Amino acid sequence: MSGIDVGEELGARAAQARALALLRIRSRALAVAILPAAFAVVLFAADAQGHLAGPAWDAVRWTVLGVAVVVLLVTVLVAVSVARARPAMSPTVPVPEEGAPDLYRLVRDLADRLDVPAPSAIALTPDCDSWLEDRTHRALRKGPGASAEAADTAPVLVIGSPFLWWMRVAELRAVLAPVVAGTGPSAHPDIAAARRFVRGLDAAIADAAAPGRGPVRGAPLAFAGWVARLLLRACRGDAAEMERCVAAAASMRAQTVDYGLRIAAQEQVGLAYAGWDRLLTRVALPAWRMGRWPSRLDAGVVSALTELSRRDRLADGFALRLGERPACDLLEEPGVADEAASLLAARLFHGGPAESGPGWAPVDWQQYPDEVVDRKWRSEAARLHRVLDTLGVPRASAADPAVPTLARVMEHLSGAGGPGGPGEALAAGIGAAVAREEAEAPVHGGGQGHGSAGSGPADDPLDLWGPGPLPLFPLQPPRTGTELLADHVAAMVCCAAVDTAGAAPGLDWLDGPALLVGGERRADLVAPVLSLVEDGDPDPLLFWLAEVGVRSDKPVRLV
Repeated sequence: MSGIDVGEELGARAAQARALALLRIRSRALAVAILPAAFAVVLFAADAQGHLAGPAWDAVRWTVLGVAVVVLLVTVLVAVSVARARPAMSPTVPVPEEGAPDLYRLVRDLADRLDVPAPSAIALTPDCDSWLEDRTHRALRKGPGASAEAADTAPVLVIGSPFLWWMRVAELRAVLAPVVAGTGPSAHPDIAAARRFVRGLDAAIADAAAPGRGPVRGAPLAFAGWVARLLLRACRGDAAEMERCVAAAASMRAQTVDYGLRIAAQEQVGLAYAGWDRLLTRVALPAWRMGRWPSRLDAGVVSALTELSRRDRLADGFALRLGERPACDLLEEPGVADEAASLLAARLFHGGPAESGPGWAPVDWQQYPDEVVDRKWRSEAARLHRVLDTLGVPRASAADPAVPTLARVMEHLSGAGGPGGPGEALAAGIGAAVAREEAEAPVHGGGQGHGSAGSGPADDPLDLWGPGPLPLFPLQPPRTGTELLADHVAAMVCCAAVDTAGAAPGLDWLDGPALLVGGERRADLVAPVLSLVEDGDPDPLLFWLAEVGVRSDKPVRLV
């Protein structure tokens, strides 16, 4: 037996030992629950045989019986609550086999080479991660979003959608090898039972914490949640160690498949995560805030990562891989899958609705500069002037006092409105205006999503998370008033550059909205704007405006 086989065997045995420890906790809890009933049986059996007679023992017998009945009723309540609680399921885009036969073939071939059961189905997640997810719970089979994939005993393979677009086929296979290898330990009955026990406790706690229940129903659930919390606390150490051992065993087994390629593929995982994060926070988030959702996020990550490879000398040579077959070719309709994953990403990270509609429309990358960047600048510039109006700041144009100009903003911030003066009032006013508009925005609830890759409409993948607020994973903390003011002043400068100096809105794949002057991006606007906003010093910005040819006294078109 090789060293790899020995390591895998040791990891599997350690995981089984931890699973048995978890099951023993469950057994001990059950034993404690039936102990009063057993004691009552002993007392009544003794009475039937003529032992322990007398009024005192009769009182003890009936008291113990009453305690036993109460404890058994409580046990049944907790057991039913744990059994009926619906475990959280990761929001994903299901990929049916008819929509990706090549991908299913790759995964099954990988499972055969690893000598483990193949996953029951494949789904995509709009994140840079991959894992196995157990969806065999009966609540998941009956609840919204359930599908045939949950009826199988094998777990579902969840793949990060950015991996499919950035990675090549061989790299994806190497990255998925240790994940697919985890289906082997998942099939062990003790490990599967221990996982169901822990997931049931976790679901019961979440169910007890859900709002909107009256005291009649809420009190029993709260008690069941308290008991489940005690049991989960006792299980936490063994559960974590079991999963660590399962991962170690799967990793050891996967070393027999594409081990050398996996080292290089892991470098691509880190690169993909960096590019995906910047694409979401700097490119997608501004669009989401404007009521637009980019419908090709995964295709955009390729452009972002290619640009990152071009700029970062540490990534030299990575772009040469683009000549190989991308993993997204394993899908029959990659565009449909990309659109569904993009919409789900907007829901998870921003809280957008489940469908397109008024104020929530898809946008292609070609339309992004006009539909997002230009609208963003002009909307923020309009908000800036509305707040100036509420503060009573006069218009700067003598010829037409009604038109908005950049000079009005600069005079206010560099004069009496500098640091410590009405500039703080302007920042506070903008912050209040943004908060008010966000509060007045419609609350997006459930609904029908875009469905699976290559299939028709499907149930909303977020329904299984209950009525909790969206977004589930917000990308950025709230911005301060000073940050918002700087953004609004920069937007006003960009509008003036477009209207008076022939500049144009553009898209930078790593930094988001960009100002193009003569076809080249100007990335040097931040420092002059901060000097004006934070220090009340207009000179750096005046120099920048003169260099670009912007007329601050000319009117600017607002939305």
